[in-house]
Amino acid sequence: MEDSEALGFEHMGLDPRLLQAVTDMGWSRPTLIQEKAIPLALEGKDLLARARTGSGKTAAYAIPMLQLLLHRKATGPVVEQAVRGLVLVPTKELARQAQSMIQQLATYCARDVRVANVSAAEDSASQRAMLMEKPDVVVGTPSRILSHLQQDSLKLRDSLELLVVDEADLLFSFGFEEEVKSLLCHLPRIYQAFLMSATFNEDVQALKELVLHNPVTLKLQESQLPGPDQLQQFQVVSETEEDKFLLLYALLKLSLIRGKSLLFVNTLERSYRLRLFLEQFSIPTCVLNGELPLRSRASDLEAGVARGIDFHHVSAVLNFDLPPTPEAYIHRAGRTARANNPGIVLTFVLPTEQSHLGKIEELLSGENRGPILLPYQFRMEEIEGFRYRCRDAMRSVTKQAIREARLKEIKEELLHSEKLKTYFEDNPRDLQLLRHDLPLHPAVVKPHLGHVPDYLVPPALRGLVRPHKKRKKLSSCRKARRAKSQNPLRSFKHKGKKFRPTAKPS
Repeated sequence: MEDSEALGFEHMGLDPRLLQAVTDMGWSRPTLIQEKAIPLALEGKDLLARARTGSGKTAAYAIPMLQLLLHRKATGPVVEQAVRGLVLVPTKELARQAQSMIQQLATYCARDVRVANVSAAEDSASQRAMLMEKPDVVVGTPSRILSHLQQDSLKLRDSLELLVVDEADLLFSFGFEEEVKSLLCHLPRIYQAFLMSATFNEDVQALKELVLHNPVTLKLQESQLPGPDQLQQFQVVSETEEDKFLLLYALLKLSLIRGKSLLFVNTLERSYRLRLFLEQFSIPTCVLNGELPLRSRASDLEAGVARGIDFHHVSAVLNFDLPPTPEAYIHRAGRTARANNPGIVLTFVLPTEQSHLGKIEELLSGENRGPILLPYQFRMEEIEGFRYRCRDAMRSVTKQAIREARLKEIKEELLHSEKLKTYFEDNPRDLQLLRHDLPLHPAVVKPHLGHVPDYLVPPALRGLVRPHKKRKKLSSCRKARRAKSQNPLRSFKHKGKKFRPTAKPS
């Protein structure tokens, strides 16, 4: 497209019903990926598109998919109702998001285009009933789609016209390589395909060769994360592991970071250690545990955390452990500063991790060699008085406490599992034994640690510390306004000087 002017939705030849839905959603103009991808998709081209998380990738494939389906029904010969669109995603949560977006865009043509989500393994019977009605679009994870294909409850060989692989860079890393290869054997030889990804890696290249035919590659010249006016990114060097726990305590307990925060660690054991540590100070925390179902405040094998869960109004992302890869950093950071809301990312770094941090910065900076992760200037001596409290809390978080915390969650899931309900009805003694098992005590919580004595708070920070009071329940609109208006990272004064995260003077 050689036009220098931005192409609006109204210039794309879209069905009026789609334009009305777009207007209702408050989209005045397309994002960069939507502006470039939609016209090419409507021309029938295969697409390989890279765009950052939160850039509008879902609508970039959903709009042309709906337009093509509507145009075919309006102008083509009358044919039997069949599944003509398939959307593959790596997690159940992403499947729900994709289904929701497609349904919102199809608000004014819901009778003409039906969408089914078959990602939940526990709903197989109801899914088979849905598939018998032959929806126009099916959304699901590769394992669930393959299962329905093998059971003949889903047939695509004679009807599929459009295949979408969303979050393509995660699909193989989530263990779906064999399922994808098997699934492709059930598809027709000719179909249009889109691969949407936040990054281009070897897995995406492998999928490209499997799925696409002479694709147009859209590698948009945009930052993989929002700009500094929306997303502030900082690094803080901690000399020891203990310093990391101490700083995290100060940031949360002294309200230097406010709002909803996501803390990322690199192992499940670390996540429970961190949760039990924060609970010592009455800081409410939950673990997103890949071993438990989503309804148990966690994600399962098909509901990844880094990009599988889309929390609303996340003020801050804290990388308590340095991300293992630059791509993982992008996926984590993409959880905040969404939909024009502000956000911050604060990454804790040990001295031995500085070289690895450099690789992350190199990927983020691209052609612009300026600093991306600014130094977070914080006077550790200001919070030295809290160190003994942190050590006291860390001593309480033993390996046995972590083990019991994990067992306690598993036990709760067993007791409330719908799948085991029938089993326990037939075996009431097992249920009784489970209920009357020895109580688990993950860690001894010392009530005095939840209170912050005034004499321990540094003079520079005393104006920021607020007593914990029971909050009134806010409406969703007020929550959104508060999240948007508040800067999650507070500044403070010390000896007449104002401190906040800034770049060190060169």
